[in-house]
Amino acid sequence: MALGSDYRRRFALTLEHKPVDRPPMDLAATDMTTIDGGPRRLAPALRLPHMADPAEADEAVLVALDIDVRGIGGVISAPSPLERRISETEVTDVWGITYRHNGHHYEAVGRPLAGATLADLEAFPWPDPERIELAVIQACADRARYLAEETGYVVCGRHPVLGVMELGCWMCGYDDFLERMAAEPEFVHRFFGIIRAYQRRVDALYYGAVGRYLHFTSAGDDFGTQTGPFISPRMFRRMVRPYIEDRLRDLRRYTDAAFFHHSCGAIRELIPDLVEAGVQILNPIQPHAAGMEPDGLKRDFGERLTFHGGIDTQRLLPYGTPEEVTAETRRIIATLCDGGGYILAAAHTIQDDVPAENAVALFRAATP
Repeated sequence: MALGSDYRRRFALTLEHKPVDRPPMDLAATDMTTIDGGPRRLAPALRLPHMADPAEADEAVLVALDIDVRGIGGVISAPSPLERRISETEVTDVWGITYRHNGHHYEAVGRPLAGATLADLEAFPWPDPERIELAVIQACADRARYLAEETGYVVCGRHPVLGVMELGCWMCGYDDFLERMAAEPEFVHRFFGIIRAYQRRVDALYYGAVGRYLHFTSAGDDFGTQTGPFISPRMFRRMVRPYIEDRLRDLRRYTDAAFFHHSCGAIRELIPDLVEAGVQILNPIQPHAAGMEPDGLKRDFGERLTFHGGIDTQRLLPYGTPEEVTAETRRIIATLCDGGGYILAAAHTIQDDVPAENAVALFRAATP
């Protein structure tokens, strides 16, 4: 792997919790740091010339903002007879979940395992990872190799699989699955076991091809609401953490990349378990969620975690002025980047209600 760039040195120092000239910056390298319309939406605000090729336009914006990270890959789906388009606004994915477009994005409206039994789990037509097209994996490997060997950027491997708990909530419905976690643990563990087996095979294919080129890799599994976690720390420790630990142990067969975990919401009570499970980078640091105030997180977990995100997407970015975005971003940097350990990004996708000038101000605030 090519080493020695300012981007990679800055990232390495950040993970080591050492001082840096500015925090590494991430825009669109992970599924949780995307921007509606792509980075190219910011081109006019940056006064960049029009480019017909969307990929070239996206890259021009990343270069203009001096973004450190580039991403490869994403969730890889095995072909499934369940996957189909129902109408102009409704689709069903490989897990049998039906989604309806609400004018902005797709939201789940059909839960294939609502009210299911253990027998239903065994009979369900689960996607078969052996049917994944290897050309998809090879394309990821080619891109990762190019970024690692021909550029100086930090390379992130987007996660190829979904999280065990969020997939359970999506397939059964939140009420159904969360009730089962308390009342039917045998159903939940069987479900998690099936998903973990699928993850294990997809991870082998994906990280076996790209692992050597990555500096960090992402994972996503939402555990929190705006006011607290979905489940108690005790239940999390007993029912969810073992599957995270197992996956991380398995990934170490293929890559030395740092492990980034995303969970929206107020998950402060679960952070010690995430650290013990092996999480090194925590995203998104949603600053208005209960207990997720950056100063408290830095004080209590700053020696053990690198924080990623932290710039508010609920109030600041959509409704603030560029001057307010600049001031708040600099405050967050001063808090979370003190002694290293912080990667600058929005606290989630920059949606289309965020003015381009505010998104530009976020990243401009980091440059000395």
